[in-house]
Amino acid sequence: MTQENENTTHFGFETVREDEKAGRVRGVFSSVARKYDIMNDVMSGGIHRLWKDAMMDWLAPRPGQRLLDVAGGTGDISFRFLKRAGRGQATVLDLTEPMLIEGRKRAEAAQMSDSLDWVVGDAMALPFEDNTFDVYTISFGIRNVTRPQKALDEAYRVLKPGGRLMVLEFSQLPNPMMQAAYDAYSFNVIPRMGQMIAGDRDSYQYLVESIRKFPDQDTFLGMVRAAGFENAKYRNLTMGVAALHSGWKL
Repeated sequence: MTQENENTTHFGFETVREDEKAGRVRGVFSSVARKYDIMNDVMSGGIHRLWKDAMMDWLAPRPGQRLLDVAGGTGDISFRFLKRAGRGQATVLDLTEPMLIEGRKRAEAAQMSDSLDWVVGDAMALPFEDNTFDVYTISFGIRNVTRPQKALDEAYRVLKPGGRLMVLEFSQLPNPMMQAAYDAYSFNVIPRMGQMIAGDRDSYQYLVESIRKFPDQDTFLGMVRAAGFENAKYRNLTMGVAALHSGWKL
């Protein structure tokens, strides 16, 4: 994560004080919460569903596991996890309460209510004891955290020995021409979609910019290892538009 000094960070392409970022991120997701799931389908042409399925394929949830889904928003990952596991417990944690409210409205939430908890909280200061969870996931959320390394450190703390980290995030295409084409689509189309569908261009402009500020696959892999995770690896999805990072607390 780029930091001009210890007191500043980025909010998209804008430099802001660290203590401002969480509030501004909360504002973005509060604004788009009601249309968030629809926009994910429209922006990606539904491909985000395939990416999340690939995440579950690699994760291979097992019956009885306890999941912490950070920046879990409307519960997409938790619902998938519980369906794959058959039985288990998922805690959806998000900084933005309106996102959790939208998640609780989904049909899956009613069907799985006994297996789900919804918690408002900060990825950098998780309100859980050490060695609590079997699996930690964060999907398209870590780039919005003020200090991603701190979030990874917290993930390591709350996982049990033998626990698994998995991060799904937008990433960088290795081919410059393909990256340029993707950038042209992102900057010219996605904010307009945000205006048309969610009535909010600025929030989707931020989301596009935040992708460009996030570390590339290998740099982020180094951050996962720095948090203490072993057997850390990543897989590119759709040629690097997104990437899955995995690590173990051993």
